[in-house]
Formats: sequence, C-alpha cells, structure tokens
Amino acid sequence: MKLSHLKQITNYLKKFKKISAIYRVTDTTIKIAFDKNEDLYFNMQKSNSSIFKADNIQRTKIYNAPFDVVLSKRFNRSNILKVEMLNDDKILRFHTSLSKTYKEEITYLQLEFTGKYTNIIILNEDMTVLEALRHIDLFSSFREIRVGQKLLDIPKAPFVAKEYPINDIESFLYDVYKKESLSKLNSLKKQKISFLEKKLKKLKKLYDSLLDADKLASDIQKYQHYGNLVLSNMHNIKTYQQKIVVKDYDDTEISITLDKIYPSASAISNALFNKSKKAKQKLQNLHIEEQSLSSKIKHLEHFIHTVSKAKDTSEIDMLFPKQLKGKKIKENDAIETFFIEGYKIQLGKNEKGNIELLKNAKARDIWLHMRDYPSAHVIIKTDKQNIPLEVIKTASKLCVDFSMYEKDRYEVDYTPRREVTMQDGANVLYNKYKTITVDMRE
Repeated sequence: MKLSHLKQITNYLKKFKKISAIYRVTDTTIKIAFDKNEDLYFNMQKSNSSIFKADNIQRTKIYNAPFDVVLSKRFNRSNILKVEMLNDDKILRFHTSLSKTYKEEITYLQLEFTGKYTNIIILNEDMTVLEALRHIDLFSSFREIRVGQKLLDIPKAPFVAKEYPINDIESFLYDVYKKESLSKLNSLKKQKISFLEKKLKKLKKLYDSLLDADKLASDIQKYQHYGNLVLSNMHNIKTYQQKIVVKDYDDTEISITLDKIYPSASAISNALFNKSKKAKQKLQNLHIEEQSLSSKIKHLEHFIHTVSKAKDTSEIDMLFPKQLKGKKIKENDAIETFFIEGYKIQLGKNEKGNIELLKNAKARDIWLHMRDYPSAHVIIKTDKQNIPLEVIKTASKLCVDFSMYEKDRYEVDYTPRREVTMQDGANVLYNKYKTITVDMRE
C-alpha cells in the first residue's frame, strides 16, 4: 500500500466518530462498521495489504481466537477520539474510548501496513500489547509483539515518499476491491473448476462403464444354460481344465471358457450358476446405480456453474469450507455442506440426500425449497438460535444455484422443519411459510 494513499485515506477516516462493529471476515481481513453503517475493510495480508470498500462480504466462519475476543470487547460500540498516522509512516492508529459503568476505557487500534511485518495490534493507554493478529518474537524482529509487552516505535522511514493524489476517496476504495478481487476471483475460479471437472470426468467415466442391460439379460440366460448343460454332461466333463466342451440338448458341441480351474463338475456348474445370479443382481440394481451416478453428475455440473458465476471470492470460499483442525467431518455423498456466517447449511444432491435431510433435521431447523419448481432441499441448522435474514437469503440463493441454470426471478419458500410433512419420497406438504425472491438476472 502506498504511503501517499494511506495519508489521504487517514484524512477521510477522520470524519467518523464511532465504531459500531468490528470483526474478521477472513483470516487476514477485518471489517469495521463506522457510524451510519459505513463499512470499510482492512486487508492485512503480508506484502499485499490494502483498505477497500465493498457492498458486502459474507463471513464463512465466526472467529473466536483471543485476538477476536479482545477486538470485539474493546471496540464494538466505541467512540473514536482521534485517527492518525504514526511517525509519517504506514501505520494507522485509532484512539478509541468505551464507556464503562465506573470509568472510561481508552484503547488504541493500530494497523501497520509495513510489508513483511504487516499487523493489527491492540494497545492500552500505556502502550502495552493487549492482543495482535500476529505475535512476533525477538528471533524474527528487533520489535517484539507479545501480549503484556510494551510496544516499541518503528524508526522513521529515511526517505520522502512520492505523492499520488486521489480524486475521489470513495471511488478509489471501491476500485481497490474490484481490482484485487477480480484477479483473485479469476485465479480461484480456475483452480476450483479444474478440481470439480476432474471429479466430473471420473463420474462420467464410471457412468459410461455401466454394463448394458441387454448384455446382462443375455448373460443371465447364457450362464444359467451353461450350468444346466454341465449338470447334464457331468460324466463327460474333464476337471482341472480352464476350457471344457459340453453337448447341448440338440447334440451340438459348446465350448465354455472358465475363469479358473475347478476340481469337479459340480463346482463348475455352481460357478456358472453364480455368474448368472450376479448378472441378475446387477441388472436389478442397474437403474439404481444409473440414477445415483446421473444425480451426482447433475449436481457437479450445477456446482461448476455456480462457481463460474460467483461474483467474489467469499462466495467461492463458502462453497469450499475448510475442515477444522483436529476434527474429521464425516462426508455424505448425498449431501453437500456449507457454512454461512458460522451457520451450517446442508443441501441435498439428489432425492436420497433430500430424504436424509428431512429425516435428520431437528424441529427448529429451517427448511428451504423453490416454489413451483423441483429443487434441492436445503436445511439451515439453527441449534435453537434465531437465524439472521442475510443467512436465509444466501441459503435461498444456494437452493436456486444448485437447481436452475436459467437466469430468471425465482421464489424460495422457507419454514421450520416441524411445519414440513413428508409424503412419498422427498415430496412434502408444508404451511406457515415465508418467501424470499432470488433474482438471478442481477
């Protein structure tokens, strides 16, 4: 980030009087909601830090590390006393106060856009570190950043930075996000679509390898017939051979190649009857396997389509939730799982998945389905909490994304699971519902 740009943004920030809310939206980005709900994002990625504005960035998880706890406790609903740049360097500091019942608490929020050591540091009045996004020891830098440690100043930069005037701060902040996110978005789309296409290719290969129903029907009759012929010609069968010759009922000779050597004629006939039985089982289950693979292929095609039309990286991050360290998530190949603002969202990939969702959902979980169209069923796990409307809106969009390709205006109904009655398969009846409109033309 250019020093000249930070100077001008700092002057822009001086108009704000209050921090309404503050929290992390990604591992290295915090969102600050200032007075009148004016939101700014501070990207503290090393060597690529920035400040930007965006319409809305969804959190895929709720951060509860000690840094996040102190951040919330010290700055939510706090007053801004002063905004300044320190030592004419790339260090932005907010002086804030929070009124307590017995005293006023002063805290500094220090954002350092200093390349390798880019950081967010929370300080009290006597410059003691309360928490930091990144803790730094003396082996890594002359300037230790550790809870309970006094923070040293950074020496003033030995050069005069070039000026880069900004005509319109608001437009500049939006453009920063557009430029950065477009590059990241295209790269992430390419990576994720490549990953999904490999899975799709495997499924299509499996689908194409499914046996022909006519061949299976023929094999059932053929091996049943061969087994009976062996029983009829037991006295003429030569054992311990992989190829035998038997006479058919019209006295013609038939050559039968076996998959291995058998010790007796009865063992040969049993093997042939078993092949007939297996062919029959495959034929009976063929349509189930076809339906299963077909539904998985359709789901992956919707998945690829959804990734391809994502408007920002946060949408893609939501589609590919990270596995929590130390926790193995049991995967269900009929259900897709996402996280929105920390809430668990489950989506049925096919009828089997839809049925499982309905059976396993709790009474207060939120159920969603497209109105007037066949669609994926979606469940929001509530854990008896009230679900924010924005989470329901995002879940509604997922319901449409994984059900429709056409850009149109759709309606999605939602209601607690207790209001949904299962009928045949995944067909349901429901009442006391609300409706959200999802416009895919936007």
